[in-house]
Amino acid sequence: MTVVCLESLTFGLGHLVRAADALDERLVLLTRDPAYYGYELERLPPGALDVVEIDTFDVAAVTAELARTPELHGLIGSTDTWMPVSAELTAAFGLPGLDPQVLRLTRDKARVRSLLHGAGLTRGDATEGADPAQLRKGVLADTGLPAILKDTAGTGSRNVWLVRDEAELDAALAEAGQRELMGRLFAEPFFPGPVYSAETLTWAGRTRLLGVSSRLMSPEPLFREEITAFPVAFPERQRAELERWLDRVLAAVGYTDRFAHVEFVLTADGPEVVEINPRIGGALVGEGLCRALGVNVYEAMVEAALGRRPRLMDTMPPGGPAVAFVLGYPQRPGVFEGVAGLERLADLPGAPVWYPIKRAGDPIEHLDDSRGYAGIVYAEAETAELATHRAVAAANTVRVLTRPFPGTPRGAGG
Repeated sequence: MTVVCLESLTFGLGHLVRAADALDERLVLLTRDPAYYGYELERLPPGALDVVEIDTFDVAAVTAELARTPELHGLIGSTDTWMPVSAELTAAFGLPGLDPQVLRLTRDKARVRSLLHGAGLTRGDATEGADPAQLRKGVLADTGLPAILKDTAGTGSRNVWLVRDEAELDAALAEAGQRELMGRLFAEPFFPGPVYSAETLTWAGRTRLLGVSSRLMSPEPLFREEITAFPVAFPERQRAELERWLDRVLAAVGYTDRFAHVEFVLTADGPEVVEINPRIGGALVGEGLCRALGVNVYEAMVEAALGRRPRLMDTMPPGGPAVAFVLGYPQRPGVFEGVAGLERLADLPGAPVWYPIKRAGDPIEHLDDSRGYAGIVYAEAETAELATHRAVAAANTVRVLTRPFPGTPRGAGG
């Protein structure tokens, strides 16, 4: 009895192994690079799962590997990159899963925006154009300024531009023309307000709000993610309203089962969707869910992959500490060398821990989006607010070190 995971998020693999064990399933990880999961694999006992090194971009090779997997009961695709092919393979092998068309829809931010606008669930529609000139015209005539330009299939805050006037619009269009986009460039209204992520679980078309994560971002005009805390303490009435709204949003895109990570802005006129991620949240969101709820939420992921109603839909988790984490960016681009100050974490409240992302020698070229962080400082407390204070205090004691890239003038490193 086997459940296959086609790649995975950086963290959470250990929880997934324990979830599969609890459900009497053997977990198999198909991956191009086992070293990517080094932090998780080093903390698991030998033989805890089967790791198959394979070119996961080679659909034919993955198909052949699945075909020879004994007693294949489910396939999990929890990453933006491999989710579409995972959905297609799930359908091809007759395994339980969400309609591939729904997953393709959620990966197209412009289509989602237009669909939600048509359903009366957002005040702003998407604007597209056959070329930059037409898109510019559409922004000025329909979207209005300020506006957001972004990639329909982008991830990690990459290729997102806030344009507040015509000069910024022209500069963003020119810069976007030099970028390699994963999808198409489109525009949508800019909704001002604090950003949050709803962590939800849906089954049979009904959605349960597990909690809301705060999303503290860098100053405008960038949208670099920096600090997250869970769970945000909304008043019960507002929380219930959010849950009903999320149920309608996910139903509008045909979402019937699995986790979702729905980013939204809480504007002066109510919530506005930023994007729908058809998976559990990245970074340490999954870890935070497990600790703050007091249950291994990855059991729900495996149950959904097996076609079973997740028990988490119907039970009240015992609860645990609130959590927060800070993404650790270097001051300057360069070759990652290590982290200074980790020995000081033991003296700080909140049981702070450093979760590494980068390995020594990795290049860090981009500091404007999530490609630039080298690791994460995590901490706990009685409330998300206190956990945030502790995580920030801990993060302030460490420093991500880089050396200049070869050929960089002296003094340009960090």
